[in-house]
Formats: sequence, C-alpha cells, structure tokens
Amino acid sequence: MPKIQILRIPHAHVMAEFMCPDCGKRFFHENETTLEIQKNVHKKFCTKTPGDAKSYMHRGLNENAPIDAERATDNSGNPILKR
Repeated sequence: MPKIQILRIPHAHVMAEFMCPDCGKRFFHENETTLEIQKNVHKKFCTKTPGDAKSYMHRGLNENAPIDAERATDNSGNPILKR
C-alpha cells in the first residue's frame, strides 16, 4: 500500500493525502491520524472497482427486503417497521 503523501499548497494548510490503489478514491485530511483511520476503514469496505460510488451505508431506492430478516417481525409475526 502506498505511503501517505504530504501536499504543500501555498497560503494553505499542509494536508496529508492517500489514494487507494484499488479503486482510485482520494482521501486527504489535515490530521494524519484521522487520515490513517479513514484509510483503515476504507480498506475494509473498498469495492475494488475504479469510480464505483456504492455505499455500504445506504440502500437502493427500490430495495424493500429487510436487512435482518430474523428481526423484521415481532413474536406474533407482525412487521416491526412500516414501509
């Protein structure tokens, strides 16, 4: 994995930068510790597809199936969430 690069922009703050070699997404932050955290989280969820905008935090608009089928209903079989 490439090392973090330091960007020096005139009249601005110095920012550390990281570009994912698998998907090409660019991360930058003033705080190198925060950038390391972002990098570690991204490494776990990277789609490995360049330019892919998939999010693990959001679902598609047409997706109605419950994420957790075991807890989608209460003990008597009634749906817990309204759709």
